[in-house]
Amino acid sequence: MRFGLVPVLEAVGALAAHTVRAGGIVLKKGSAVTPDIAQSLHQASVESIIAVQLEPGDIGEDEAAWRLAKVLAGENITVEEPFTGRSNLYAEVAGVLCVDREAVDSLNAVDEAMTVATLPAFRPVVAGEMIGTVKIIPYAIPEALLRDGIARTHRQALRIAPYLRRKVGVIATVLPGLKASVIDKTNAVLARRLEPAQAAIAWESRVAHDASALAQELAQRASGEADLIVIFGASAIADRRDVIPSAIEKAGGAVEHFGMPVDPGNLLLIGSLHGKPVIGAPGCARSPKENGFDWVLHRILAGVPVTRADITALGVGGLLMEIVSRPQPRAGGESGDEE
Repeated sequence: MRFGLVPVLEAVGALAAHTVRAGGIVLKKGSAVTPDIAQSLHQASVESIIAVQLEPGDIGEDEAAWRLAKVLAGENITVEEPFTGRSNLYAEVAGVLCVDREAVDSLNAVDEAMTVATLPAFRPVVAGEMIGTVKIIPYAIPEALLRDGIARTHRQALRIAPYLRRKVGVIATVLPGLKASVIDKTNAVLARRLEPAQAAIAWESRVAHDASALAQELAQRASGEADLIVIFGASAIADRRDVIPSAIEKAGGAVEHFGMPVDPGNLLLIGSLHGKPVIGAPGCARSPKENGFDWVLHRILAGVPVTRADITALGVGGLLMEIVSRPQPRAGGESGDEE
């Protein structure tokens, strides 16, 4: 592709790099220069224009963006028709955005002419939401360059994991002094969190904040209809030997990870019981504001595995805004049970 100043009468067939206005003629940016337009501009005393002239082997910006976007788009993603060198990608269903960051980074490193931008990986999305965009910077790129970019990525670089788990069981442990209204509000907050995933609370129960009592309740509920069990403790989990992790193990389950480098949300626990995921919710999950619980909840609802490595990788970007439910801010004081 050649780019630069061209005598206007020699620019026929080229593309205008910038909008030109003269003698009542408006040649818009990106438009082809026809013989009539070239002659009219010449008559209007325009001697030359900045133009783009394609060379053999060049691919126009729209076609290049389209081809690249089609390769990137994996399951449950649709590609919009290209315009001005851009092709947007949209979620076809509600779910969690999965991104192969290595593939996207590799593609973006090929050449400055090709760019791909996406929402953050594992972002919950709704049907019709834009999740990514491909932009070709110049008006055209060599086909060899495009092929190189395509070779760096694959069709599953971007995909939507649809929500699969629809029924959630909720257990609240109780201590003297914990008001029933607090549990009611907690369940209402959770119900609203579940709405974007088209999930709902299938059942809820309340038991004493005691490992044996909770283990018995878990054992009875494990074979029920819930696809996921969430436990809200009357007191936050302080150790792997505390009430909630001990109860999961007594019921025949396993504690897979406790703690996460996301604040608020530090005191979250992930476990499993008879093949079903179990979340020991941090105290901050009683608040509707975003916290680490949200990040894990939506992945599990979408059937996206959450491993210890996944959780320990959340530290960068894991410092979230203060929440009003904190007894004290981070800078001084104790954070109590709200982690």
